[in-house]
Amino acid sequence: MSALGVDSAPGPATVPSERGRLYWLLADCGNIVRRGLTHYQRQPVNIAWQLGFPILSVLLYGYVFGSAMTVPGGGDYKDFLMPGMFVMTMAFGFINTATVVVYDSTKGVIDRFRSMPMASSAVVAGRGVTDLLVACAELAIMMLTAMAMGWRPEGGWGFVAAFGLLLWLRFALIWIGVWLGLLVPNPEAAGGLFAVAFPLTMISSIFVAPQLMPDWLGWVAAWNPISSTAAAARDLFGTPVGGGDSWVEQHALLMAGVWPVVLTAIFLPLAVRRFQRLSR
Repeated sequence: MSALGVDSAPGPATVPSERGRLYWLLADCGNIVRRGLTHYQRQPVNIAWQLGFPILSVLLYGYVFGSAMTVPGGGDYKDFLMPGMFVMTMAFGFINTATVVVYDSTKGVIDRFRSMPMASSAVVAGRGVTDLLVACAELAIMMLTAMAMGWRPEGGWGFVAAFGLLLWLRFALIWIGVWLGLLVPNPEAAGGLFAVAFPLTMISSIFVAPQLMPDWLGWVAAWNPISSTAAAARDLFGTPVGGGDSWVEQHALLMAGVWPVVLTAIFLPLAVRRFQRLSR
């Protein structure tokens, strides 16, 4: 019923309202992204660490351990290592997400966002977009460093697909970082998450093929979600390595797409529920 007492058509009348919600959702998300990127601009030490650590990791593992490692079926260890290093950087990214979220939470920034007339989902979505933009910069710098060391991937759509799979994994891990960031009490505790991430990356196919490990440890490493992304990235970059006999290793490309879906389905609702409970 309109103000003049005339019934309005339900369909067309709702269109402007829906468009308005979408517009403000995108606008609020853009403001959160702008805020996050501005923090990097005003605190260059943080961006230097996030972008410098991957470079140091590539140089360290590539030159220090490269000559001492073997690859199943032969081949250059750098070709085996580099896609794994890209995956490790994406995996460690959830620590940065958790640190930023817990900092905003403890400083009352998130409470201020919740008190403002803005879409609550924009806070979480904006954090995710910011992290993906930073992840793109990290991957670009790492790939240029790897190419300077002699890594030569195949171009074409395989390269694009591998880049997308790496970001797809990072996207799923964002929600783990948001959930943990809303769960831990302070930024110092968020820094301690490295103790969780380090063994997660070590017991995988990032540095060593699972078939070279003890049987029980190789099975755990093969079913590690980041192992599937690492193996799929090697295939798409044109530097494949002979895989193991397990089902998950034979279907690495499939599982590289499935694992992030599973992680997102679990941790995105947990992050949203935790965010909604902040005001209770």
